[in-house]
Amino acid sequence: MRSVRARAALGATVVVALALIGAGLSVLLVLRANLTDQAGLQAEVVAREVAGQLALDVPYDRLETRDEEDHPVQVTDEDGRVVAVSKDLRAISGTGTDRVTPDPSPTAGGSGGGSGDDNGGDDNGGDDGSDDDDRATPAPGRGEVDSGEPDFGNGTATVDGETADYRFASVQATTPAGVTLTVHAGAPLAAEQEAVGTVRGAMLVGLPLLLLVVAGVTWLVTRRALRPVEGIRREMAAITASEDLSRRVPEPGSRDEVARLARTTNETLTALEASVERQRRFVADASHELRSPIASLRTQLEVGAAHPELLDVPGAVADTVRLQALAADLLLLARLDAGERPGRTALDLGALVREEVSQRGGDRIPVTVSVPDSGKFEVAGSRGQLARVIGNLLDNAQRHARSAVTVSVRTAERGDVVVAVTDDGAGVPPQERERIFERFVRLDDARTRDDGGAGLGLAIARDVAARHGGRLTVGDAREGGARFELRLPGTG
Repeated sequence: MRSVRARAALGATVVVALALIGAGLSVLLVLRANLTDQAGLQAEVVAREVAGQLALDVPYDRLETRDEEDHPVQVTDEDGRVVAVSKDLRAISGTGTDRVTPDPSPTAGGSGGGSGDDNGGDDNGGDDGSDDDDRATPAPGRGEVDSGEPDFGNGTATVDGETADYRFASVQATTPAGVTLTVHAGAPLAAEQEAVGTVRGAMLVGLPLLLLVVAGVTWLVTRRALRPVEGIRREMAAITASEDLSRRVPEPGSRDEVARLARTTNETLTALEASVERQRRFVADASHELRSPIASLRTQLEVGAAHPELLDVPGAVADTVRLQALAADLLLLARLDAGERPGRTALDLGALVREEVSQRGGDRIPVTVSVPDSGKFEVAGSRGQLARVIGNLLDNAQRHARSAVTVSVRTAERGDVVVAVTDDGAGVPPQERERIFERFVRLDDARTRDDGGAGLGLAIARDVAARHGGRLTVGDAREGGARFELRLPGTG
């Protein structure tokens, strides 16, 4: 069951099985109810026919019924005594009494089949020679049949030696003599039982076969649907084994979820390839940048060891400082690449700009600060990282400016805080305005490494700005040089 295909096939089979079982039970119940109702209707028709004859004072022994083998009849009086039964009825249950032998009683009155004691000769002057026609003469008037809903019930009856299940209907009738009788007529349930049994048997045979078909079709459809996923898995395994990130997984021509998965996987591989390539270039560039100050420092130390009088201590210190700054930049980039999140301390960006400018010493060109005293320039972030961004922008302006460097702070739309650093240098060509934010990029190849830096300052500044929810852009300054704008969301 670790296979998706197996779980899908099992799940579909269970769902279909439950649905079919529920539907099958409903069909059986509805079929049984309909057939039982039909049998009850037949029994009611027979019972009302017999009750109608009783209402016309037809003698018990002359009652006519439909097909007595299929519709057994039992007639009882108000006291539950049996007064008449259909021919060949030997046993019965479900009607209130299981007797099938008529019981002579006073209720038989003037109806045929009753006891003749009530018509004895004492009332006619001792003349007992009255014939049977006088006793069978119906009483004047008509009786009536109860038009209400009959009572129904199930039971059994033995007719002509065969026992079967029946649906009984009970209808009351009143004879012209005022005697209330109950007619119990039955209709066989054999057709209902046979139909229900046939349908149940067909379901028991067909349900397993149908479930096998559902399971097989689900297995095949799922296998076909997951075939591209298996292709993606194999290709990813091959990419992992070969470490060749230029390879891509196959994309199916469909527009379903699997196709979107394949496209997303290829996009992830593309981003991963670019990240790995960028990391390789970073390592190579970092090694190259570190090699120069280390080689220079080693040379100076070796010369100093051989000829102490020739040791260039200021040069060694400068190389050491440059090496330290480069190591700090590389460490910060490594932390940023690792996903380090800045702290969310509230700080005044205007005060931070004033502080950074006041601490700078040895600048070639004095920095002009333009920060309104009444403004509120509060942002949330890391004080150290934002100070590093401002310092990097000022260092870049110092390297390119001719005679003026300006830093200003203002608020913009939606409450953003904008720090702008401008210079009057040569500016940045439009086609190079994104490239300068790449790592180890220096546009002026004529500059020395000491003057031009390692090309990490602007890359660090943009990464820090992005991690603070802001952005760093470059454009043209009114003075003719470059204008760098740091835009951060304000907290006001």
